[in-house]
Amino acid sequence: MNTKEIAALIKLLDDQDQEVAQHVEEKLLSYGQEVIEYLENAWEQSFDAILQQRIENLVHKIQFANIKTELQLWHMSGGFDLLQGILIINRYQYPDLDEQKVINRIENIKRDVWLQMIYEMSALEKVKLMNHVFYNLHGFSGNTSNHLDPQNSYISQVLESKKGNQISLAIIYSIVAQKLDIPIYGVNLPQHFILAYVDESLEYDPKGGVLFYINVFNKGFVFHKRDVDAFLRQLQLKPSPQFYQACSNTDILIRVLRNLISAYENFGQTEKVAEINELLEVLTA
Repeated sequence: MNTKEIAALIKLLDDQDQEVAQHVEEKLLSYGQEVIEYLENAWEQSFDAILQQRIENLVHKIQFANIKTELQLWHMSGGFDLLQGILIINRYQYPDLDEQKVINRIENIKRDVWLQMIYEMSALEKVKLMNHVFYNLHGFSGNTSNHLDPQNSYISQVLESKKGNQISLAIIYSIVAQKLDIPIYGVNLPQHFILAYVDESLEYDPKGGVLFYINVFNKGFVFHKRDVDAFLRQLQLKPSPQFYQACSNTDILIRVLRNLISAYENFGQTEKVAEINELLEVLTA
């Protein structure tokens, strides 16, 4: 990388000729992530508000392009790692976050469950233990007072505040469970995201053999298929396999992004709505 060229280009960012400024921006964008450090140093040394704003916009464009690329790679590789996927989305709002802190917090929850686990525990006993650790020891709860807050969809903030929406709490709960080889997966129920405890000993599709369901937003309340039936009747929806069986990690991220779009629309943040829609297209195209 030619550092002298980068320095010269940054100085031209505030050129009054729009064509020159546009060309400079495109050239700096082509460097990708590596140029961010130089841009941030230039921002700190500048007293020009217009130049600082242009640098901020450019850094965001570079970071956003990188997030799109990472999400595409995650999706194309099968989307097997839910934590990796949700961390990519987290980078949209918190690009400089130390993600190891997120990983450590999840590992702490996992450890607290593992320390009390007994091999002979039944499925229901394991969920009761999970609930005790998740809600009583770590203090997680549904954010009922500010449900539309976009922060409910960013895992770093949910782990920090211990409050989230249905899907963010379900993501953390299921990631911890799967790390402990407890077969708990997300279910894409309309208007309410839930979890399913799956009997993986069945010979057919292991994600089809649901033993029971878990409402993570309601302190890990356990319920059954007949309750899902009743909920669907209430919504006047016909039963469909997707409402009962575990969904893919890609489906989970799609729902997270749609929640974010709804939240940002509610706050009138149209630029963020447009960008999150771009990320959604990566997973739905």
